[in-house]
Amino acid sequence: MMRRSETENTMKKKPEKQTGGDELGRECDLSILKGGVRGKYIARFRAGTNLVLLSPDVAKHFPDEQAVNPALRSLIRGSKGSVRRLAR
Repeated sequence: MMRRSETENTMKKKPEKQTGGDELGRECDLSILKGGVRGKYIARFRAGTNLVLLSPDVAKHFPDEQAVNPALRSLIRGSKGSVRRLAR
Protein backbone atom coordinates (compact mmCIF):
# COMPACT_ATOMS: atom_id res chain seq x y z
CA MET A 1 0.00 0.00 0.00
CA MET A 2 1.37 3.41 -1.02
CA ARG A 3 1.34 6.32 1.40
CA ARG A 4 1.37 9.92 0.38
CA SER A 5 3.78 12.25 2.04
CA GLU A 6 2.35 14.26 4.89
CA THR A 7 2.86 17.55 3.06
CA GLU A 8 0.90 16.42 -0.01
CA ASN A 9 -2.79 17.23 0.15
CA THR A 10 -4.60 16.86 -3.15
CA MET A 11 -7.87 18.33 -1.84
CA LYS A 12 -6.56 21.81 -1.10
CA LYS A 13 -6.48 24.47 -3.76
CA LYS A 14 -3.33 26.41 -4.34
CA PRO A 15 -3.64 30.05 -3.19
CA GLU A 16 -4.14 32.54 -5.99
CA LYS A 17 -1.46 35.16 -6.43
CA GLN A 18 -2.73 38.70 -5.99
CA THR A 19 -1.49 41.53 -8.17
CA GLY A 20 -0.95 44.59 -6.02
CA GLY A 21 -4.55 45.02 -4.78
CA ASP A 22 -6.13 45.16 -8.25
CA GLU A 23 -9.46 43.57 -7.36
CA LEU A 24 -11.11 44.02 -10.76
CA GLY A 25 -8.41 42.36 -12.79
CA ARG A 26 -7.04 43.18 -16.18
CA GLU A 27 -10.14 42.12 -18.11
CA CYS A 28 -12.16 45.11 -16.85
CA ASP A 29 -12.14 48.18 -19.08
CA LEU A 30 -12.42 51.08 -16.63
CA SER A 31 -12.55 53.64 -19.42
CA ILE A 32 -16.26 52.87 -19.90
CA LEU A 33 -16.96 54.03 -16.34
CA LYS A 34 -15.74 57.59 -16.93
CA GLY A 35 -18.29 60.39 -16.68
CA GLY A 36 -20.34 59.01 -13.80
CA VAL A 37 -21.66 61.46 -11.24
CA ARG A 38 -21.63 60.41 -7.60
CA GLY A 39 -24.99 60.96 -5.90
CA LYS A 40 -26.83 61.88 -9.09
CA TYR A 41 -30.13 60.35 -7.94
CA ILE A 42 -29.79 60.71 -4.17
CA ALA A 43 -32.46 63.43 -3.90
CA ARG A 44 -35.01 61.22 -5.70
CA PHE A 45 -34.02 58.26 -3.57
CA ARG A 46 -34.48 60.21 -0.35
CA ALA A 47 -37.83 61.52 -1.57
CA GLY A 48 -39.04 57.93 -1.92
CA THR A 49 -39.16 57.81 -5.69
CA ASN A 50 -38.85 54.33 -7.15
CA LEU A 51 -35.88 54.16 -9.47
CA VAL A 52 -35.96 51.39 -12.03
CA LEU A 53 -33.16 50.62 -14.45
CA LEU A 54 -34.52 49.69 -17.86
CA SER A 55 -32.63 47.31 -20.10
CA PRO A 56 -31.10 49.11 -23.08
CA ASP A 57 -33.42 47.40 -25.57
CA VAL A 58 -36.46 48.59 -23.59
CA ALA A 59 -35.11 52.08 -22.86
CA LYS A 60 -34.62 52.87 -26.55
CA HIS A 61 -38.43 52.95 -26.95
CA PHE A 62 -38.89 55.63 -24.27
CA PRO A 63 -37.27 59.06 -24.60
CA ASP A 64 -38.02 60.07 -20.99
CA GLU A 65 -39.97 59.16 -17.84
CA GLN A 66 -43.09 60.91 -19.12
CA ALA A 67 -43.24 58.31 -21.91
CA VAL A 68 -42.68 55.31 -19.61
CA ASN A 69 -45.42 56.00 -17.08
CA PRO A 70 -48.39 56.14 -19.52
CA ALA A 71 -47.17 52.94 -21.18
CA LEU A 72 -47.01 51.15 -17.84
CA ARG A 73 -50.43 52.47 -16.82
CA SER A 74 -51.87 51.19 -20.08
CA LEU A 75 -50.31 47.80 -19.45
CA ILE A 76 -51.77 47.70 -15.94
CA ARG A 77 -55.25 48.61 -17.20
CA GLY A 78 -54.99 45.96 -19.92
CA SER A 79 -54.07 43.28 -17.44
CA LYS A 80 -56.86 44.38 -15.05
CA GLY A 81 -54.37 45.19 -12.31
CA SER A 82 -53.13 41.64 -11.86
CA VAL A 83 -49.49 42.27 -12.63
CA ARG A 84 -47.31 39.93 -10.57
CA ARG A 85 -43.71 40.37 -9.67
CA LEU A 86 -41.47 37.87 -11.44
CA ALA A 87 -38.95 35.88 -9.44
CA ARG A 88 -35.33 36.57 -10.31
